[in-house]
Amino acid sequence: MRTVIVFNHPYNGSYCNAILNAVTKGLQKAGHEVDLMHLDNDGFNPVMSQADLKAFVARQPIDPQVIDYNERLKKADHLIFIFPIWWDIMPATTKGFIDRVLSPGVVYDHHPRGFGLVPLLKNLKRITIITTMNKPGILYLLLIGNLIRKVMVRSVFKTMGYKNINWISFTSVKTVSQAKRVKWLSNLEKRFSTLIN
Repeated sequence: MRTVIVFNHPYNGSYCNAILNAVTKGLQKAGHEVDLMHLDNDGFNPVMSQADLKAFVARQPIDPQVIDYNERLKKADHLIFIFPIWWDIMPATTKGFIDRVLSPGVVYDHHPRGFGLVPLLKNLKRITIITTMNKPGILYLLLIGNLIRKVMVRSVFKTMGYKNINWISFTSVKTVSQAKRVKWLSNLEKRFSTLIN
């Protein structure tokens, strides 16, 4: 199985990077091919320019990096996002990836009857979103309303017609014990090492 990981965190020592390593090790143990889109290291520009928007509407991307990401997404059996939650939502670079790369004609299309969207990534069997945040999970649920679930799961991928979507949320990351953080990583590696097609 070919897994594309979309990763966004600018600090190499972050817990997100530790998660990336654990997930990658697990996938490789299971014999899966991993294609990493490291948005920070790749220097991905999240800003939708006037030229980009015109190309988006025409379904003819002009940015070579966006074209490259599009082609790699077409080959994905499993799509994983890994990013921190900042101010209760994804970082700007992840949002820019959604805006600029998850484009019509590649990832989705409008339903021929005019109602809703239809998915175009025919190989894609599952989508996993892995996030970290320092806020306790109960506060994020009750006070903020689980924005990642609303935005990434419901508004983006379910609207596009994708079904098998899973969100793994690590909360209170800075305040839990080091032992718990290590256990989370171990469990993640094990989880992805037993992932089957």
